[in-house]
Amino acid sequence: MKRRQLIQGALGLCCAPLSGSLFAQLTEALPKTDTQPVAFIGHGSPMNAIEDNLYSQAWKTMASDLPRPAAILCISAHWLSRGSFVGAVQAPETIHDFGGFPQKLFDVQYPAPGSPEGAELVQAITRQKSGNDVVRLDHERGLDHGTWSVLRQMYPDADIPVFQLSIDYHRPMAYHYELAQQLAALRERGVLIIGSGNIVHNLRAVKAVDGGYDWAVAFDEQIKQKLIDGDHQSILNYQWYGKAAELSVPTPDHYIPMLYSLGLQRSSDELSFYNESLTRGAISMRSFVLSPS
Repeated sequence: MKRRQLIQGALGLCCAPLSGSLFAQLTEALPKTDTQPVAFIGHGSPMNAIEDNLYSQAWKTMASDLPRPAAILCISAHWLSRGSFVGAVQAPETIHDFGGFPQKLFDVQYPAPGSPEGAELVQAITRQKSGNDVVRLDHERGLDHGTWSVLRQMYPDADIPVFQLSIDYHRPMAYHYELAQQLAALRERGVLIIGSGNIVHNLRAVKAVDGGYDWAVAFDEQIKQKLIDGDHQSILNYQWYGKAAELSVPTPDHYIPMLYSLGLQRSSDELSFYNESLTRGAISMRSFVLSPS
């Protein structure tokens, strides 16, 4: 047990309880603002980071529709972990976590600053809610393509602090939804929270044409209707949709980020859709924003 504590301490994965004064300092670093929107973005291929296409154009439109945030917290399908971690890096590196793409994509850098204060605030808020370190700090990991490929199009100047929250891949769907609910106060601190994944994501079934298989279209439309209805339980229990769900969500890594966006939804939020289409048969690019009315 002692060895485990020493290892965690060396990695910066545990810390002493936050004092009231430190909590006040963290909230001062991200002062109170008007309520921020929440977004879910279907990120699709990493090539969308450098291509001028319908998807990247819609992300630019989305950014212009949103108030400028003080910081961005992204929950990406590409940071899976055992336990929940939040990135506390001052200058996160650009992670090229893919293969088989042109060199010009590997050359892309997104040098946005990190937000250690935002990460510590996430830890402090969740500790207040639960009484323990549900979320631990990570002082090493940078930004994966689920984050920077989208933000490069939305905020090309890379001048807004960005930090990520990992997905504890060993937890049930309800865990992610409930963890997101604990983070609601960040919406009042100028933080734009983005879930980045895909509602339908089956790489084994992709084909070299636009549009979607019948089962992919059906599942995407079912989730859209549940979003409109505000039926979060049906979205959490997506397996209820049988074969279409099994094919659309063969693994939940790209589906889970949406649950964080939904966990932050308020009854008064207005729902707007972007990129309502499927590509390569089995990838839904559907994105949405939940805006305070």
